[in-house]
Amino acid sequence: MKQAEFFPPFFVCGKKEVPIIRIKRGKARLKEVVPKERINEQITASKVRVIDHEGKQIGILPLREALSKAESMELDLVEISASADPPVCRIMDFGKYYFQKEKKAREARKRQHEVEVKEIKFGPNTEEHDYNFKKNNAIKFFRQHNKVKFTVRFRGRQLAHKDLGFNVLEKLKTDLSHIADVDSEPVSERNLLSMIMSPKKDIDRILGKLNESDQPEAAPQPEPEES
Repeated sequence: MKQAEFFPPFFVCGKKEVPIIRIKRGKARLKEVVPKERINEQITASKVRVIDHEGKQIGILPLREALSKAESMELDLVEISASADPPVCRIMDFGKYYFQKEKKAREARKRQHEVEVKEIKFGPNTEEHDYNFKKNNAIKFFRQHNKVKFTVRFRGRQLAHKDLGFNVLEKLKTDLSHIADVDSEPVSERNLLSMIMSPKKDIDRILGKLNESDQPEAAPQPEPEES
């Protein structure tokens, strides 16, 4: 059976042994990683539920038959759900699969490390147009996968009306609830009220659907005149 092949700097050693992936770090260092998935001869179940390389369900097959089918396609049989009964396996190019999986994980870690907390300031008597302008700025920050800290500052006699500040933050919670979650509920500290919100995990999909719904409908074509 064709053993999984990895695009540089990934490759696997050994056929029936646990594959070792050597990831190049700089010019000299190599990091060895053992994949969690069982592949090919490592799979121990007598029968497996098989999905082909195009995502189509093949059904439950004896392990030998599933391995033979993967071999005929010059691909690998990969156990993707060991806890299922029977385990679920997919026919795929394991090298390419692992490479893409690691790439996505690195990108996710990079995005996580780059998250910033942006601050937007309000007054307790913020006018509607100013409120909308700042709310739209918050949406832009959420689109960039940043958190937003909303701050209401009170001056002088305004401290006697902190309820107005709470109203501003509650309105923001309501208006932004479809794209963001509250990380930190409104907190009062001296002359400030603050609240932190973070974008939902699927914010890109949500905003994409909203943009589609905002597109104007095409104007109806005029009917041809009768001759």
